[in-house]
Amino acid sequence: MGILAWIVVGLIAGLLANVIIGGGSGLIGNIIIGIIGALVGGWLSTAVLGLPYDVTGINLTSILVATGGAVVVLFIAGLLRR
Repeated sequence: MGILAWIVVGLIAGLLANVIIGGGSGLIGNIIIGIIGALVGGWLSTAVLGLPYDVTGINLTSILVATGGAVVVLFIAGLLRR
């Protein structure tokens, strides 16, 4: 997956995760959260849950996996801030 695809998936996933969890991180923050979420979501879906889903490009499955990972990242970040 190219860098542009990572940025697009990261932006979409970051925006969706911020809508789900609440708050706002700005454009660059959403991209970073989404990219980290894609890595976490891909790892969770394949290694931990044993599902065949991974972030493979700009498609619905990749966006859902990245969004799930971004929600986990934002949730853990919120716990650490307390």
